[in-house]
Amino acid sequence: MSAGLKSKLLDWLKLAACVALGFPVLIYFLQERLIFFPQPLTQDPLKANTGAAIEEVSLVMADQVRLHGWLLKASATPTPAPLLIYFGGNAEEVSWLASTAGLYAGWSLLIVNYRGYGRSEGKPGEAELFADALQIYDYAAGRAQGGRVALMGRSLGSGVAVYLASQRPVAGVILVSPYDSVESVARGIYPYLPIGLMLKHRFDSLSRAPGIRAPLLCLVASGDRVIPRPHSERLYAAWGGAKQWREIRPADHDSLAGEPAYWQAIETFLAKL
Repeated sequence: MSAGLKSKLLDWLKLAACVALGFPVLIYFLQERLIFFPQPLTQDPLKANTGAAIEEVSLVMADQVRLHGWLLKASATPTPAPLLIYFGGNAEEVSWLASTAGLYAGWSLLIVNYRGYGRSEGKPGEAELFADALQIYDYAAGRAQGGRVALMGRSLGSGVAVYLASQRPVAGVILVSPYDSVESVARGIYPYLPIGLMLKHRFDSLSRAPGIRAPLLCLVASGDRVIPRPHSERLYAAWGGAKQWREIRPADHDSLAGEPAYWQAIETFLAKL
């Protein structure tokens, strides 16, 4: 091999090494932007749903970050109802759910935006979302009939709901498009990267599921390409309590809530708790 060819080969090897090392480093430092997509407030539920019994909620977390949300009461009477806490997806600002009041079989609904979403302060992260969920639960338990609280988590929020169910007593859990862990999903997307070494926000629901005895309703879309079905199936198989699996057709990851069967399944599940 000539000296010129050797030099060019070395240059290509150096470039390949830089790419091989640089891309994982880039992913590591940008992973918050890949996992969390904070969204601005899309509507004011108090103005958009004037006939509903909605109360604005402002909660100060342990680190003094203020979270903003709403309590959708099952009725306008002062009598408390059992309460469902909702945890949204990674690009979901939750105010839109105010329009679904009355679809929860007599349960009230508490929706609170993650840090950085809507009017909530701060920046999202796994540890922060988990700590916030505990405080949100404690608030909800004080507002719920007999302290009866159920959880609902969609996509990213399924990991928050699973964590909370492993830490607090809950009447039931609804998981929408859930996953076994963010690490497992990321390995499927980036099979050539050392995901285990890079990931800071693991949301490992699979390790927590066997210890949870609360009944589960697992809702999945037949055409979900964001959370491939095997990830949901592994979590469902590991669940420690009674469980129901419902596949909604036709639907994909983003259109699931547009199907009447989705809301019917939620209402039926809550009515039996």
